[in-house]
Amino acid sequence: MVTAVTTFAQGTAPAIALYPKGVINSKPTPANYVETTTADMHVSKVNVPTLIPFFPEKGKANGSAVIICPGGGYAILAIGHEGYAVAKEFNKIGIAAFVLKYRLPSDQIMVDKTIGPLQDAQTAIMIVRENAAQWGINPQKIGILGFSAGGHLASTAGTHFNKPVIDNHGISVRPDFMVLAYPVISFGDQGHRGSAENLLGKNPPQEQVTLYSNELQVTPETPPTFLMQAGDDGAVPVENSIMFYEALKKNKVKTEMHLFQAGGHGFGLINPKSKELWFDWCTAWLNTNGF
Repeated sequence: MVTAVTTFAQGTAPAIALYPKGVINSKPTPANYVETTTADMHVSKVNVPTLIPFFPEKGKANGSAVIICPGGGYAILAIGHEGYAVAKEFNKIGIAAFVLKYRLPSDQIMVDKTIGPLQDAQTAIMIVRENAAQWGINPQKIGILGFSAGGHLASTAGTHFNKPVIDNHGISVRPDFMVLAYPVISFGDQGHRGSAENLLGKNPPQEQVTLYSNELQVTPETPPTFLMQAGDDGAVPVENSIMFYEALKKNKVKTEMHLFQAGGHGFGLINPKSKELWFDWCTAWLNTNGF
């Protein structure tokens, strides 16, 4: 059973607490660690992670669902334009969407910050799969979408599912598809240093860098993946998408990649440098693959 959170939610149903019996992998929250949301919908210091549901209108739902991970360098969550706005677009095409307000890695509130965000992503997948019948969702059509560092979290969920970092009660935490928008994929030379440092610390051991460089973790069991990025991305090198695409192709995983000529980073649904809509390409890809 899900437990609703009584605080204000932006979705079509009350927000759902991921851990109603107490947040796992947590320390007592310091008094100054208080969740805040700015006017432009940037959330920081999340200590009670939640899922915010957006359900399509009755008669429109097609049984698919997606969990959305906003970006923000593992320092904030750009939950407005990379969360709520995107969820509403998925509802228009009949897909239930769940915006994941995940914990940002912090030694202040976590015993092990390197697994905190992944625990929240895996728990979110488990909750949606567990409640699929009551929400009219096909448990084999639950995907995950991530922007920027949220793309790193989503790609981690899609490549690390065989080693759950939660008690998943025997429920699969493998997403059925991935949508990765200007994602951080690698923590190597082409990675995003800020995201890597926030998740792993300043001088992580090489084995951790390799473990969370998700282009190195792709297998034939990795879910089908749609990738989108701009070639002139100045924050996260476009090589992140390219390396992941090449790894997926090598492992014969269904994948499609769209690279804009220009657009920079962090634009959400609308690339200001293009009249083309990546969400339309993504919709066509989802249809092609039965999602």
